[in-house]
This record gives sequence, structure tokens and C-alpha cells, in this order.
Amino acid sequence: MAYDSKFKSKDLDDLFEAVLLLKDEEECYRFFEDICTINEIHALAQRWQVAKLLSEKKTYAEIEAATKASTATISRINKCLVYGADGYQRIISRMNEKE
Repeated sequence: MAYDSKFKSKDLDDLFEAVLLLKDEEECYRFFEDICTINEIHALAQRWQVAKLLSEKKTYAEIEAATKASTATISRINKCLVYGADGYQRIISRMNEKE
């Protein structure tokens, strides 16, 4: 692994190996419904939507209206997009290439 995460641990390695074994959307739903609470799933989905809207250069007000995310959440995700580990950007780029 070329990326040296600040959070690397055996437990996280095991979790990510499990996620990488998911084969399709149905398996994702099944796995995440079991491993997360419904609020955690919705929070993850909201963060993903915020990241996509920020990458589309939407304003905080537009994002807040569309996602109901707080400006603090939007700001935190924006900080990740600008200064983070490049995780959001990599997947946003892949999804844009897929379309």
C-alpha cells in the first residue's frame, strides 16, 4: 500500500478487505444494513452527496438546501476535498469517467 494512513490498523484492514469483497449493490445494501445503523448509513450517503455537489462547484446554500447538511458538515467535507487524502476526488473522477 503506497498510501500511509494515519488510521491504519489490523481492524480497519479487515473491514476494508470485507468491503472490497462486495460484488454488487445488493450485497452493499445487505452488508451496510448489518454493519451500520440507519442513521450512520444516511450520514455516509449525505456526506457523499455533499462531496459530489462541492466538486460541481455548488454553493454552501445550494448544498444545504439539497442535502439538509449543516454548514459545519459541508465545511468539513470541503476541507477533505482540498486538504484530505484524495479519497473523495478519486472516486468522483472514476464515477465521472463511468458516465
